[in-house]
This record gives sequence, C-alpha cells and structure tokens, in this order.
Amino acid sequence: MFLGVLFIASTLIFSVQQGHLSSVPATSESSDPNTDKSVADEYRITAINIPEDLNFAGESVPQKDPEILERIDREFLVNTYWQSNAVLLMKRANKYFPVIEPILAKNGVPDDFKYLAVAESGLQNVVSPAGAAGFWQIMKGTGREYGLEVNSNVDERYHLAMATQVACDYLKKNKERYGSWTLAAASYNAGAGAINKYMGIQQATDYYDLLLGDETGRYVFRILAIKEILSNPEKYGFELGKEDLYETAPTFTVSIDSAVEDFASFAKNYEINYKILKRHNPWLREPHLNNASGKKYTIEIPNKGYYSTAR
Repeated sequence: MFLGVLFIASTLIFSVQQGHLSSVPATSESSDPNTDKSVADEYRITAINIPEDLNFAGESVPQKDPEILERIDREFLVNTYWQSNAVLLMKRANKYFPVIEPILAKNGVPDDFKYLAVAESGLQNVVSPAGAAGFWQIMKGTGREYGLEVNSNVDERYHLAMATQVACDYLKKNKERYGSWTLAAASYNAGAGAINKYMGIQQATDYYDLLLGDETGRYVFRILAIKEILSNPEKYGFELGKEDLYETAPTFTVSIDSAVEDFASFAKNYEINYKILKRHNPWLREPHLNNASGKKYTIEIPNKGYYSTAR
C-alpha cells in the first residue's frame, strides 16, 4: 500500500511550487541554538496541481465531480511526497517495464496496465497476507486456473513474463465482461465477484459511480497518480539521470527437460553463483528441480562476465 512518511532533513528547506521540489541550504537569523523557531522557517510545501485531462487506458476521469477530485488529490499527495518510494519505483521501472510492455502490446492490453503492476507490488516479488505473489500479485488458484505451475518446487507466479501473460488474460476477460478497462482494473483488485455484487446492490455500472471498499475505491486513483508521476518525473521535482536507473542484465536462455539435483553446482557450470541464478529465476523455489514429468523449462543465465565486470 502506498502510504508514506516524509523525512525532513533539518539542514534543508524544501520548496514546492506547482509540484516541483527543490532544496536550498537552510539559514538562520540567529546563531543562538536556544532561539525558538517555527517549523515553517525551515519547511515549505504546497498543494499539487492535478492535470485536467487524466485518463486510464483512454477512459476519461470525471474530475469535475468534487468527490472524485478529492480522491485523486489524495493519491497525488501521498505518492509525490513519499519521495524515496517514488525514486525506487522509477529506478525499477526502467529495469522491468521493457519486459512487461511488449507482452501488454501483444495482447492488446493498454500500456497503462504496467502501472497496475507497480500499484500491486512496487515491482517486487512480494507475497501478500492473503497469499498473492509476484509482481502481479496472483493467487495460487488463479495462477493454476490460467495455466501456471504453482507448487513448492516451481512457482511460475514469480516468472515475470508468464505472470504478465496471466494478468493480460484476466484483464481481457473482465474487459469483455464489463466493457470498461477501468472496471477490469478494479476487478483485478477486488475480484469479479465483489464487483458484480457492488454493481447489483447499487444499480451502477461505472467505477466512478460505485461505492467500493477503501482499497478498491483508491485503486484506480493510485494507478493514475503513479502513471502521471512516473511519466513526468521532472514535473514533480524528481531529477534522475539514466545512470541512476536500474538496468536489465543481458542474458541468454538454457532449456532443460530433466531434474536438477543441485542448482549451486548447476550455476557454477555457467560461472555464476547460486544467488545470481535464483535472482534471475525466482520461480525456481528450491535448491533443486524435481521435474519427474520431463517438462521443458527455460532458465535465464546472465551473459558471461557481466557481474564480475559490473563490480
């Protein structure tokens, strides 16, 4: 959940104008350390100017509705002023969006849905209290329903390309069901059953007209804020050079159709260690691969010398 605490350095003044943040050395009118100061002497912050043409997947947001605008404002404030988290998201996006974007495009799913993955997991292989896992936060049952292998030995919810395909299949199914990408996104968070229930009780068919639970009620607005901030970082005061961003390591693939007794030894064959092998293949959940069925798996290996050169 994108909830943040802003740390204020005592030696800096943060000046925010129209969403731009800058810092200058703090000054003092007195060298007396006992002189009482107002917090305002060292800290300046203003509201964020919300763009007037927000849309999700090409579907317009009814910003003239004051209640809708207030909900948008909340997510812009939370996600802009949690600067450390926003910077990390920008760094990770450069590494993982190139994997996600072509899969969305191939499936006819709007590019905006890459920001749904950001909202779900912060682009990390995390596990929710309910047991949803991976970048796309897929439940075990859903993963198996859509063709992923999910067990203690192999869990393809952690395979970014495969999980992105499952997300596409799920979203397209619910876009067909509801006729709206916005409601498809909401159903990704709450489940189609919950959305159907809310729509039936409230006799409404538009996300922005529905009274939803707090999490789903914030969901699309959070995605909108993340989309805007990550698409226009300078506008919101973030200054990152290309050298600051995380990059995808160049890799090649190895196909196997038999068991692997020891991945530590397997990794050494490619001049890497166990940790690096697992970082590139987080869907391999144990130090070995059972594979009694002779299934074909594709393992990603970083190019020779990449990590030793990068050190």
